[in-house]
Amino acid sequence: MTKAADRAKRAARTSVWLEGKAPRGTGRKGAQPSGLDRDRITEATIRLLDAEGLAKFSMRRLATELNVTAMSVYWYVDTKDDLLELALDRVAEEVRLPDAEGDTGTAAAPDAWREELRELAAGYRDLLVRHPWVSPLIGEFLNIGPNWLAFSLAIQRAVKNTGLTPYRQNGAIAAVFQFVYGFGTIEGHFIARCAAAGMTQDEYFRDAVGTVNEELADNEAVRSAAELMESRSEGTVSEMWERDFTIALDLMIAGIESMLDPAVTAEDAAEDAAVKVTEEGSPR
Repeated sequence: MTKAADRAKRAARTSVWLEGKAPRGTGRKGAQPSGLDRDRITEATIRLLDAEGLAKFSMRRLATELNVTAMSVYWYVDTKDDLLELALDRVAEEVRLPDAEGDTGTAAAPDAWREELRELAAGYRDLLVRHPWVSPLIGEFLNIGPNWLAFSLAIQRAVKNTGLTPYRQNGAIAAVFQFVYGFGTIEGHFIARCAAAGMTQDEYFRDAVGTVNEELADNEAVRSAAELMESRSEGTVSEMWERDFTIALDLMIAGIESMLDPAVTAEDAAEDAAVKVTEEGSPR
């Protein structure tokens, strides 16, 4: 059995997807617990994480949910981290991926990248909002399960199809998807805070804004934001989230388009070539 301390020492190489662990308890010694398998355990983990959050999750709590002993769960996974990694990959399959080929079986049109990026960004945001526990775990693991790898491949294809040189593709991925990560994380946590307060998003927002305007009326930052806050006076908070996300994503896509100028592309191609020569000429 892999110990948590051992995993911590080699975190950069540790993953449930790399350690050759037999799925569904196969290869273990002893009698298999009746009625359990990895799928059922993973599904119960996701339900608990959605309902109670990451901080309250434990193997003992999971065992109670499944009406088994904690040792029965350990028959299928070595550590809690293994289980969290399995749950993290399972929910990633909820992100709808663009077709690699069009309806006719031919490659997608070269300019389809805009819609593909919008679709992937929207799906990622929905995932983060629907499962607030996902965002802290993304930074904990390598995210190399089959569903995360499929998501990563779809992103790579979309960004490659922009026409950006490899020199700028990583930056484009970071700009779009780190933005979505931050946006979806904040939105998901805000919704959870509203639920914990027993208030709707609109009720919480009005109450919070009213309190800030009243108690911090002389604060320069609050006064300066008056015009911005006035622009939020129409529509619901959900509509505000949607409007802000759409505008921000449009700005990201416009930024990518601005990099497609032939002069910029030629400059990047030269930079790519210089980097390649340096790497090939460096000592091994």
